[in-house]
Amino acid sequence: MSVDKTIKQAVAEVPKIVAAGMVDMASGMLLGLKTVDSHPQSVLDLLAPATKEMFEGDMVLTIEGLFKQARGVETSERYFQEVLISSTHLWHYFGRLKANPQVVLAVVTRGDVNLGLLVVKARALAHSATI
Repeated sequence: MSVDKTIKQAVAEVPKIVAAGMVDMASGMLLGLKTVDSHPQSVLDLLAPATKEMFEGDMVLTIEGLFKQARGVETSERYFQEVLISSTHLWHYFGRLKANPQVVLAVVTRGDVNLGLLVVKARALAHSATI
């Protein structure tokens, strides 16, 4: 499935969605984005670097290393797979693709979304997308 198809599927399936995008962790680049509202370009420009920092910032890598060490995990697999953030009026879901953990799916919904349904739908996309 392509980036565009995955984003279109997110827009079609995730309830109360306001934006969906994909970020490549290796390059730190925004691969694609679809929003239902207009957003300042300065906000859109920060999506990819903020996502990379959230998953692979220095302190996150340190914490992952400590968790792996404490649990005896010796693989290079990334430890943190998903992040869910609430803001004043929105929910933000970020999940690594199962088929390509170097790509993160970002989904933003209105704050009154059914949280369980958001996670189920977004996680299903992150697990099935093959970019």
